[in-house]
Amino acid sequence: MIIRQPIVVVMGHVDHGKTSVLDRIRKTSVSKREAGGITQHIGASEVPAEVIQKICGEALKRMKVELKIPGLLFIDTPGHEAFTNLRRRGGSMADIAVLVLDVMQGFQPQTLEALEILKEYKTPFIVALNKVDLVNGWIDSGETSFNAALAKQREDVQVRLDEKLYEIVGRLYELGFSAERYDRVGDHAKQIAIVPLSAKTGEGITELLMLLAGLSQKYLEKRLAIEVKGSGRGNILEVKEERGLGTTVDVILSDGTIKKNDLIVFATENGGATTKVRALLKPKPLDEMRDPREKFDSVEQASAACGVKIYAPGLEHALAGSSIAVVDEAEAEKVKAEMANEVKEVLVNRDYAGVIVKADTLGSVEALTKLLEKEDILVKKASIGPVNKRDVSEASAVRNENPLLGVVLTFNVRSLEDAKLEAASLGVTIMNSTIVYTLIENYKAWKVEEERKSREEAYKKLVAPAKFKVLEGHCFRASKPCIVGVEILAGKLKPHVRLIGESGDDIGEVKEIQNESKKLEEAGEGMQVALSIAGASFEKDLNFKDVILTSVPKEHIAEWRDKYAHMLSETEMEMLSEIEKRRRLRD
Repeated sequence: MIIRQPIVVVMGHVDHGKTSVLDRIRKTSVSKREAGGITQHIGASEVPAEVIQKICGEALKRMKVELKIPGLLFIDTPGHEAFTNLRRRGGSMADIAVLVLDVMQGFQPQTLEALEILKEYKTPFIVALNKVDLVNGWIDSGETSFNAALAKQREDVQVRLDEKLYEIVGRLYELGFSAERYDRVGDHAKQIAIVPLSAKTGEGITELLMLLAGLSQKYLEKRLAIEVKGSGRGNILEVKEERGLGTTVDVILSDGTIKKNDLIVFATENGGATTKVRALLKPKPLDEMRDPREKFDSVEQASAACGVKIYAPGLEHALAGSSIAVVDEAEAEKVKAEMANEVKEVLVNRDYAGVIVKADTLGSVEALTKLLEKEDILVKKASIGPVNKRDVSEASAVRNENPLLGVVLTFNVRSLEDAKLEAASLGVTIMNSTIVYTLIENYKAWKVEEERKSREEAYKKLVAPAKFKVLEGHCFRASKPCIVGVEILAGKLKPHVRLIGESGDDIGEVKEIQNESKKLEEAGEGMQVALSIAGASFEKDLNFKDVILTSVPKEHIAEWRDKYAHMLSETEMEMLSEIEKRRRLRD
C-alpha cells in the first residue's frame, strides 16, 4: 500500500480566476524548477512534494506538518464539467476541491452551482478568495505567502479585506456552511477554510498549497491509500479525436497500473465494452514541444494517480464521465455488466411524467438529474447527446399529461434541426444553458409564467369552483334580484356564474359582486361582500347560514380534472366532488 497524490479540482464562476489560479500554481511551481518542477499529465498537472516543500517550507514547519503525500494532482480543466466527469458511485473521484471566489464580486450563479454539486457529492473544499490585489489600496508585496503580504498592507486595507471576507463568511453561513479565514479556523473537520490570495501577484499561493497538502494528509489518508501493483481503474475525463490516431480517451487513473496491451472495459450508452490498449500517451515536457504534431510520448505503463491518454480501437462510443478498468479475460463479462448497470442508473428512462434531460457527458447528466430531483422536479428521461425529434415527441406526450413538465432541459448540447422544427410545431419548449444552476432557475421561472398563463386561460373559459356562506341578518332585498351579504369560504367567486344550493337545486345567477358600494370582478377566500343573485328568492331558494357553491358544469368539471388539476388546491378539488354530490342528491 502506498499513499497516492490527492486529486484536486478547481471550481467557481466564470471570470473569477479558476484558470489563473491553476496557472499561478503552475508558474510558481515551474519557477521552483530546480526542485523538480511541475509534471504535465494528460488533463492534469502534478505538483510534486519537493516543490510543495520548497514553496511552503516555513509555513509547513509552523503548522508542524510533515509531507507524506507524493504531491498534488490538479485537474487542468477548471469548473464542474471536470468535477462531474470524475463521478463514481456514491460520490466523486476528486478528493478535494478549490472553490475560487472573486473577492469583489462574491457569489454568482456558477459559484452557487459548484456549492450545490460539492454538497451533493460530499466533497471537502477550500475557498480561494481571489483578486485581493483589487481591494482598494492593496500593494503587491512580492510575497507568495498571504500572511507576509498582509503584514505589508496599511491598516485600513486590512480592515477593508476583512469586511469583504466576512460578507463571504455570512453568505456561506446562509447556504449551510460554517467558514472562517484559514488561520482562524478552530476545527478543519467542521469549518471551511478561506484563503485570501491573488492569482495575478501570487500572494496566498503558499497557504493554498499548504492547506491542500495538510488537509488531504490529515483527513483523507485512508482514501489515498492504494495498491499500485493492482489493476488500473479510473474515469474518462474526455473522449477526443487526435490527428493521426483516431479516437482516444483522456483518463484520470485513481488506482493501480495500466499497461500497453492490457484488456480494458469501458462504458457506452448500450452497456459495457472491451478493447485492448494499443498505446499509452503522456505529454512531452513543455520544453520539448517543438512540433505540435508530436505532442505525446508513448509510455509502456502508467500508475495512479495520474492523467494518461489511451489509444485503442472502438473507443468512439466511450462515455465521458464513466469508469474504465483493466481486467483479465475471466472477469471481463462481470465488469461489463457492472458498467452497464452504472450507466443504466444514470441514464434514466421512467414511465411517469417528468422533464426530458439532455447533456454532454455521463457526469453532467448525473449532476443535472440529482440537482433537479433535489428541487422535487421529476425527470422522465435523461440521456447524452444532442436533442433529437424523439426527445421532443416524448416531451410533447408529457405535456399532454402535465403541461408544466413537458419540456426538454439541455446542458452543453445543441438541438438537431428536425428537433427544432418538431418543437415549434408541437409547442414544446427546449431550454439550454451552460450553467446547471441557471438552467434550473430558468425552468422554475418558466413554470411560474406557464402557471400564470394557464390559470388565466382556465379561468377565462371555465366556471371555477367557489363556496360562500350567507351571513346571518344580511338580507338587503328578498328578490328581483335577491341581495345578500356573504363570506367567501373557498375559491374565487366571479359575476355571471350560476349557483347550486344545499339541496342540489339551481338557485340563480350571480349578477354583481359589491364591496362598500364598489363593483368587484372577483371575491376571494375570507372576503365579506354583497351579492345580487338574479332568479333567486330569499327564504324560498336560500337562507341565512346556507353554504352555496358555484354550479360548475359537468364538462367543466371534467376539464378541470383532466387538464388543470395541477392548478387547483385540495379544497377546490373537494368542491368539485361536493358539486357532483349535490347534483346526485337532487336527481
